[in-house]
Amino acid sequence: MNLGVIPGRLNSTRFPKKIVYSLNGKSVIQHVYDNAKESKLLNQLVIAIDSMETLSHLDKKCETVLTSKGHESGTDRVAEVAGKIKCNIVVNIQGDEPNIDASIIDKLIELFDDPDVKMASVASTDLRDGDLENPNVVKVSLDAKNNARTFERSINEKERQYFRHIGIYAYRKETLEKFTNLEQSENEKKLKLEQLRALDNNIAIKLLITDFQHRSIDIKEDLKYYEI
Repeated sequence: MNLGVIPGRLNSTRFPKKIVYSLNGKSVIQHVYDNAKESKLLNQLVIAIDSMETLSHLDKKCETVLTSKGHESGTDRVAEVAGKIKCNIVVNIQGDEPNIDASIIDKLIELFDDPDVKMASVASTDLRDGDLENPNVVKVSLDAKNNARTFERSINEKERQYFRHIGIYAYRKETLEKFTNLEQSENEKKLKLEQLRALDNNIAIKLLITDFQHRSIDIKEDLKYYEI
C-alpha cells in the first residue's frame, strides 16, 4: 500500500497562503493534487490541511484530513495521517510544487524495490545561473551510490557536482515514524533543512536523478515560472 500525502500549511512564513493562491484558474495545491493523482503506483492520495479555509480552494473530490495544530513541519503532518492508514510506503508531496510530475512519484516509489532503501528523494540536473548562490534553491551532492552526502543552501565554490533538490520525499512507514521522533539536529536548525536530521542520524537518503525543470513556489517572485 503506497500512500501519498500533500501537507497543506496555509500560513507559510515567506509567502503566506501560497497554497491557495489562484494560479491559472485553480489553487496551487489543487494543481499539485491533480498532477499527483495521475500516479500509477499511489493507492491513496490525501491532502493534510491545517485550516478549514483551505477546503474552499479545493475540489470536493479531493480527500482531505484536518490535522492537529502545533506541528513543526509538513513531515510531522504527513506522519500523523500515515499513522492512521495502513500503508508501507509514504510519499510526502510538497503542496507548493504545482507542476509535479506523476512519473517522478512512481519512479521514487520504485526505488523501494531495493530493501535497503529506507528514505528517498529527488535531485534534478536543472541548475541554472545563480542557483548555487540562491539560498532558496536547495542543492544536494551525492555519493557513488546516489545517496545524499550533503544538502546546502548557498555555495560559493563548486568543489563537487551538485544537483537541485526537489522537495518530495518517500519513506518506509517505520522510517517516517523514527524520523519524526528524533530531535532536530544542529545542522537542521542552522540551515532550516529537516532532511539533515536524517543524515545526522545515519538515515541514508537515496536520490532519484531527473531533469525536472519546474520550480517550487517558495516566495511570491517564483510565480513568474508559472503564471500565463
